[in-house]
Amino acid sequence: MNEQARRRPPKPYRRPKKDPVRILAFEALRAVDERDAYANLVLPPLLKKAREKDDFDGRDAALATELVYGTLRRQGTYDAIIATCIDRPLREVDPPVLDVLALGAHQLLGTRIPSHAAVSASVELARVVLGDGRAKFVNAVLRKIAQDDLDAWLERVAPPYDEDAEDHLAVVHSHPRWVVSALWDSLGGGRAGIEDLLEADNERPEVTLVARPGRSTAAELLDAVGEESGLPGRWSPYAVRLAEGGEPGAIEAVREGRAGVQDEGSQLVAIALADAPLDGPDERWLDGCAGPGGKAALLAALAAGRGASLLASEKQPHRARLVERALAGNPGPYQVIAADGTRPPWRPGSFDRVLVDVPCSGLGALRRRPEARWRRRPEDLEGFAPLQRALLREALTAVRIGGVVGYATCSPHLAETRVVVEDVLKGRGGPAAEAEWVDARPLMPGVPALGDGPDVQLWPHLHGTDAMYLALLRRTA
Repeated sequence: MNEQARRRPPKPYRRPKKDPVRILAFEALRAVDERDAYANLVLPPLLKKAREKDDFDGRDAALATELVYGTLRRQGTYDAIIATCIDRPLREVDPPVLDVLALGAHQLLGTRIPSHAAVSASVELARVVLGDGRAKFVNAVLRKIAQDDLDAWLERVAPPYDEDAEDHLAVVHSHPRWVVSALWDSLGGGRAGIEDLLEADNERPEVTLVARPGRSTAAELLDAVGEESGLPGRWSPYAVRLAEGGEPGAIEAVREGRAGVQDEGSQLVAIALADAPLDGPDERWLDGCAGPGGKAALLAALAAGRGASLLASEKQPHRARLVERALAGNPGPYQVIAADGTRPPWRPGSFDRVLVDVPCSGLGALRRRPEARWRRRPEDLEGFAPLQRALLREALTAVRIGGVVGYATCSPHLAETRVVVEDVLKGRGGPAAEAEWVDARPLMPGVPALGDGPDVQLWPHLHGTDAMYLALLRRTA
């Protein structure tokens, strides 16, 4: 060390700048990783707490939301890029460090934040939550990432489509390879369709309201939100779509339970079951997997308009309480119980209409729960399979001869949709009441691209809904 360097005084320590937006985003990502929490459950209370402080406004909340959801949606892509910028396997990097790197990568590659600001803010975040030592590592990695834009990085880290189509799509569109394969099998067709679907999974979904019949109308909701903030639903007569930033809780009908938040695909499933033609009485309806209550609330309102009653059954008591809350104030007769649909307390043949929206992988709602794609494994489907078949068999037993059962999932995976229905109808895994298919397509009038039937698969890229599946079955014996 020369004499001049020896005499130079050390730089004074500078405290890191605390950025409440990025600290909140980091806390949300840590909760998702450490507690297997879902961002849509973790983020709202964090934002509420932050809004109580004078220095956190609506723009801050919007940025924090974008950072959390954008990072989770693009996690696979960002991991592939980060992996090329470090000298160790990705699994050897501490998870909190990876979260800061991913947040920085999203700001650099997925937002309009200037590169220098994205790096600087991420390094300051690292100093606050990780310490100065690891902040230097974050700085070095993000400066490498900042040298190219997203398209250039994808050229480097994604294998060519012609060499490995599924892996190419997995990296470019940030989905696990097995999910890409399963979605492609369910969708069919060539490259364009699957790319459109994967891109739709990475888009922020609209918030859709449902006006519960007899208690509210779509026109009332549109008046409440105003022309600039609301649009009519695409397919459901009860749907209203909120513009970005719309707050459902600010709408009186929502606060009073006369309306709610419900994806339009979920609405279509309930409406189709309610409108399926019946021979004979139409007095008793059953929602056999009612939690958390969105479909049950719509079914209860539709049933009340016809003088019918609804029994809403949910196995988990805490979810049954959510159903009670959703149905509170419904004018027609209804009952909510906590019961296991595979060991039902009701007598066979008790109902005219039955819906079972069965537990599933949730691959149809990846827009809303982007972290689910990284948690699910192919073997998870094997765990759901016996329950799905048992619930459908019991539903067919619960409905009277001539009555209709709706089997629904928020998954397009063939192993959770048509394969389940066909197995039950063929008696695989246990005897079931005899039933025949009912064509569900005419019960969704105006909705395009519903396939060859008789069942229906909705898609985010084609219908703007979650990827809901519906099979309608009429009991024949």
